[in-house]
Amino acid sequence: MNTSNLLTISLRALFRNPYRTFLTMLGIIIGVASVIAMLGIGQGSKQSIQSEISGMGSNMLIVQPGRERFRGAMLAGSATETLTLDDYQAIRDQAQYIKEVSPMVSGGGQLVYGSKNWPASLRGVNPEYAEISKYEIGQGTMFTDRDVKTAAKVCVIGQTVVDTLFGKNENPLGKTIRFNSIPFRVIGVLKGKGQNTMGMDMDDIVLTPYTTVQKRILAITHLNGIFASAAGEEVADEAKAEIEAILRNRHHLKAGDSSDFEVRSQQELIDVFGSVTDILTILLGVIAGISLVVGGIGIMNIMLVSVTERTREIGLRMSVGGMGRDILLQFLFESVMISLAGGIIGISLGLGVSWLVEHFVGWPVYITSWSILISFAVCTVIGVFFGWYPARKAASLDPIEALRYE
Repeated sequence: MNTSNLLTISLRALFRNPYRTFLTMLGIIIGVASVIAMLGIGQGSKQSIQSEISGMGSNMLIVQPGRERFRGAMLAGSATETLTLDDYQAIRDQAQYIKEVSPMVSGGGQLVYGSKNWPASLRGVNPEYAEISKYEIGQGTMFTDRDVKTAAKVCVIGQTVVDTLFGKNENPLGKTIRFNSIPFRVIGVLKGKGQNTMGMDMDDIVLTPYTTVQKRILAITHLNGIFASAAGEEVADEAKAEIEAILRNRHHLKAGDSSDFEVRSQQELIDVFGSVTDILTILLGVIAGISLVVGGIGIMNIMLVSVTERTREIGLRMSVGGMGRDILLQFLFESVMISLAGGIIGISLGLGVSWLVEHFVGWPVYITSWSILISFAVCTVIGVFFGWYPARKAASLDPIEALRYE
């Protein structure tokens, strides 16, 4: 029996009971739609996280003080004083794979303007920090190297600070705000960046010369951190190793000694979040795939019922010369057609659900071609796997016993 005849006979058999055929497909439809949607949400989350981290500076390297022990207790890196301006200067002068570098000191307090106040952290940096962290000036200008040398009381603020202290109708440029009673003149406003992956508001920021924070606010000489950007993503690892070598040499650390600082790259953060989202995506896919197995069991169940109902038909076909192989292929065709038709409808439904989730719920969704191809492949395998036993049972029937079946 040729393929066209098998296809025609299978379609007629399926359309005899259209409601039962559709209900049999339903498990496959729901399973495939769930897999497509879940994988799309998982991949979309991964893409979104990578994009947000890259937006913070894909080449950025962060040097932080290392943890130290004090009387048996582990101190946080921020509580140690292992980084100095000389370390910053050494990285600036000696590192070949570094494009830009900035010291960083920060202090918390209250911002006050008129009758309004806002809790904020003042971040002391140099002008290169904006380029390192991918901040852009929306209004006004960034402070200059001269402002750094003179410890000028000027600042550049984020959109959250603008909206909180000034509202939408007042221009903040040239205005004076106070940070713990110290006046700062606003010379620039940063373009908005929104929240990052960890839920932190990237626009709730105040930038000022690091010398101003060191001398006028904190009265310290050490640094809370050093920010740098590699010359390119392809040399980020070399830049990190170079910084570590420079600082270990400056801190007189011998081979085997633990570093009193930490160097972290954005790529490490991307890799960590990427591995987490990959695990979650696989988990979601497996959970959704369980419904595909349930749908396959439903196909086997209905095909077994169909074999029982059509026993006399099978016996009649065998008595007029039909071969067992033809009977097996017919029922196998029916099983695969149910599975593939359910898969096509499921893929369409999954794409529709993904679109709704992205546009109305606001979750990032990214549908890959491989997820659709895998769905087709899985549907075919399910149709063959769960349809084989009923088809084999039909093909092995004794024609005489089949004709006697009531």
